[in-house]
Amino acid sequence: MRLITRLMLIAGCALLLNACSPQFDWREVRGNDVPFSILMPGKPASMSKPVVLAGLPLTMQMTAAEAGGISFAVGTLKLDDAGQAGKVSEAMKQGMLRNIQATTTTDNHIPGDVLQIHGRLGNGEPVLMAARFVIQGEHIYQIIALGPEKKLDQDLIDTFMRSFRPN
Repeated sequence: MRLITRLMLIAGCALLLNACSPQFDWREVRGNDVPFSILMPGKPASMSKPVVLAGLPLTMQMTAAEAGGISFAVGTLKLDDAGQAGKVSEAMKQGMLRNIQATTTTDNHIPGDVLQIHGRLGNGEPVLMAARFVIQGEHIYQIIALGPEKKLDQDLIDTFMRSFRPN
């Protein structure tokens, strides 16, 4: 009886220690210069960089975090002409597909306009990318989770994608 009690106590302590250091420490993050909120699995970094999409010179704001070998990111653009949003969003998608050596024929649509795309990194590693594109007025949001196929599961994708809110 004592042995069973000790084993249960040890198992309980192990569970508590595991709960205290979660691999995915979800926290609400708000965009610095662009109005959105989302759950990220760790403290994110932000940066901006100039890009040319659909022939337009733009500045992309990126907010990203990494946890468990998976990258989570929100890229945002603000357009001068909201009428260009569809064309720019498509250019963003095509660039994303090129980055992971994928084609549009590998897209699998899942609920909520989320694409699941299988591809490969430059080193040949197979990856899964879940991506969502949201157009809100003059803003375009690109929400991405990217990681090894075996690590990026549906629960992680759902938690990340469902938490996004343009403000």
